[in-house]
Amino acid sequence: MRATAATSTRAVGQSDDAPVAIVGAGFAGLTAGGYLRAHGVPVRVYEASSQVAGLARSFVDDDGFSSDFGAHFITNRLAAAVGFSSHCEPVPRYDEAFWLGARSREYPFGIISSPRFVTSALAAKLQRTRAVDSAADWFRKHYGRALADDVAIPLTEAWSGAPASELSAAVAEKIPASALQTLKLGLAKRISGRMVAIGYCRELHESPHVWHVYPRGGVGAMCEHMAQPLCDHISTRSPVESIVVEDGRATGVCVAGQFESASAVICTSPVHVLAKLVVGTDALQPLATFRYRPMVFVNLRFEGRGLLPAVVLWTPEREAPFFRLTETPLSAPWLAPAGKTIITADIGCQVGDEIWCMSDEELGGRCVEALTRIIPDATQRYLGCRVLRTPLAYPVFLRCYESERRRFAASSGVDGLYSIGRNGEFAHILLEDIYWRTRRTMRKLMAERSVASAC
Repeated sequence: MRATAATSTRAVGQSDDAPVAIVGAGFAGLTAGGYLRAHGVPVRVYEASSQVAGLARSFVDDDGFSSDFGAHFITNRLAAAVGFSSHCEPVPRYDEAFWLGARSREYPFGIISSPRFVTSALAAKLQRTRAVDSAADWFRKHYGRALADDVAIPLTEAWSGAPASELSAAVAEKIPASALQTLKLGLAKRISGRMVAIGYCRELHESPHVWHVYPRGGVGAMCEHMAQPLCDHISTRSPVESIVVEDGRATGVCVAGQFESASAVICTSPVHVLAKLVVGTDALQPLATFRYRPMVFVNLRFEGRGLLPAVVLWTPEREAPFFRLTETPLSAPWLAPAGKTIITADIGCQVGDEIWCMSDEELGGRCVEALTRIIPDATQRYLGCRVLRTPLAYPVFLRCYESERRRFAASSGVDGLYSIGRNGEFAHILLEDIYWRTRRTMRKLMAERSVASAC
């Protein structure tokens, strides 16, 4: 039902007594709902599926292998913030490396030990400052041409599906801000033996006291824990059909043909979906063209364990179909039976293309063939795979979006309408940043409610 029918049933005299409507019961929506409820603000959470957590789900097959939509590592700081610390396991190992020239290079020390990369980076620093118009420009300016062309640009293009020359320099917001800080944290990790998190949070200060843990049951179990205080305020199987805007302000949502009045609306939907949901204004129409990178996660099962040189292995060389490999049982041994392991291969694609439509068996075979460069006996060890597909993995920061993206980051353009979460903010952020940014947005919402009430 669109706005014409919905607004005709709108309750007259809407006030702040109406609940805040939250579209989506994933991690961001639950964070928002929990924060508002804790501060006495009534909420109603609408979830289209039959359960909370969105894509943050873990799957266990009959042989005891667990598969996630991406690795579900979080930090001890986030676990404590949501009250889930007692359900998290310490991570005995977490490291990242790059596969370059038929060998593994540890991050960050293996990269800075390469004379070629260091010389190129120093040369870039000595060059006169020049305009940075694209992600390619940014990487070459800050990393030097060698590291940019061999590592940063191929990886960025693989996960975004667009040439780095067509991507905004804002892509670099995903990269750890300071090389010196990265080195300090890497050293702290070596000294303390803790798996210190590097590049997992930009909202709060990273330190040796923030390290990786793994929630038992995955992030989905953590979301179920966060949903408990909201259980009477969550409506599952309730897809929101439209978000109604009147006179420049969000006034409610339409669900199952019925208008539900709201004092504000918080949406976690991808921005191009949000643009279609909102009726009564054209303010969000520029977002309708924004796109996300679809991904295929191939969870490969093998005999043996410790097959990769690091938990996360980035593969920027373009011969491989994947750009990242993750052997999660090195960090969470319980995710695979004893003596076996699971390696997740991340492959960027487009919905409907060859990769997206390929059978699980074909995808597994293609990945194993490419893996033999890293694991020579991968074919002999291979035990099959499970494939997970998502049409919405990463926002694509095209340069042509940049002015609208920045405008949207400052405000939705509609009073009482807020967009949160990675898809909702169209941002390259991980769980901890989603948590702190969502809480900050909720504080803004509450402040605006206070001002409106005072008037």
